Amino acid sequence: MLMHHSLVTSNDMGRTFKLTGGDKLDSALKLIEAKAKKMVWLSVGFPEGGTEPDGQPTPLVAFLNEFGKTVRSKEGDYYQLPRPFFRNMIAKGSPDWPRQLAEALRQTDYDAVAALELLGEELKAQLIESINELQDPPLAPSTIRKKKFSINPSKPLIDSGTMSKAPTAWIDETGKE
Repeated sequence: MLMHHSLVTSNDMGRTFKLTGGDKLDSALKLIEAKAKKMVWLSVGFPEGGTEPDGQPTPLVAFLNEFGKTVRSKEGDYYQLPRPFFRNMIAKGSPDWPRQLAEALRQTDYDAVAALELLGEELKAQLIESINELQDPPLAPSTIRKKKFSINPSKPLIDSGTMSKAPTAWIDETGKE
């Protein structure tokens, strides 16, 4: 029995490709399936092990900056406002991530790991950009006076520069199907 399948796809360049015929389509789909079958996870953020010049773990510093924290000092307790650089990056960039992943899959001939590595580098760049762009909420005058390492003491999230250099993208190949 001869099966006949048809698949029509288009890309951003406006070109349309058509595969017809059961054997050709089945072979193409099986190849794509084999390349994309492995379960992989893309992570972007601050991996364990990074530390700030004062010894604090960079992932913890990033978390506390993202969500805010209560600070205890000689002058009294105060609340450090959240500086949502990660959430800002997600809000700004995530609408375009499916298109970027689709493009990466095409560029890598549907190799899921290679495509996610490409996307990961782009997301890492977006995260660094978000850290560097964040201006609000502004720092308190007391915080500006206490900064030890910063070239621009009034810039939030930048003191030693460790956190803005720390974002990483990594792939976890679980092997699960």
